[in-house]
Amino acid sequence: MLGDVRVGEADLDGSVSIGGALAASEVVARGSLEVARAVEVAGRFSVTGNFRAPSSVHAVDAELRGDAQVVGALTVDRVGTFRGRLGAASLAVGALTLEGEADVPGEVRAYSVAIRFTDTSSVGPVVAKTVDIRARLPNLVEKVLGRDRQFTVQRVEADAVALEGVDVQFVRSPAITLGRGAHVTEYEGTIVRRHPTSRVGFESRSPRPYGLSR
Repeated sequence: MLGDVRVGEADLDGSVSIGGALAASEVVARGSLEVARAVEVAGRFSVTGNFRAPSSVHAVDAELRGDAQVVGALTVDRVGTFRGRLGAASLAVGALTLEGEADVPGEVRAYSVAIRFTDTSSVGPVVAKTVDIRARLPNLVEKVLGRDRQFTVQRVEADAVALEGVDVQFVRSPAITLGRGAHVTEYEGTIVRRHPTSRVGFESRSPRPYGLSR
């Protein structure tokens, strides 16, 4: 489709490419959706498959399953659910649920954040009321073969923070829970619970010598 598209409810199947902006009251897409300019959805925005947008995306509610890449800011007023692979410049959501892998270098701002990383991911500052970020821990075979996934978060600020398997540079919270494999370089607040395998403080890391596993 060439140019801007303005519709009420859009129900899309297959491969759809829009050469301009997309404005709709509701969008449900299955397959592949690419929009050349800004996306504005006054209600539900649901994509199952591949989604590409080189500009900003705004919706009241959003559910993206598959591979979603947004070059600009991704804003969801109420509930945002993302499963699969998500890339965005920044993320602002009422209630955020994310399962899979993510590359969000900018700020993640929400009321509540629940993230389950399953593959290498990197996220910028996270600001919310409650934050629960957990990463897939390596199994015994992966440890022996040295297949390390990296799960990094630049900063977390919240009233309550729970972390597992992730590496966070700085945490500010009155209630911090460090689960298995969590690492926090610096923190401000109180650690209320801490798993024996969690670590606090600066760590010097160097590339593993070829052929060496640990």
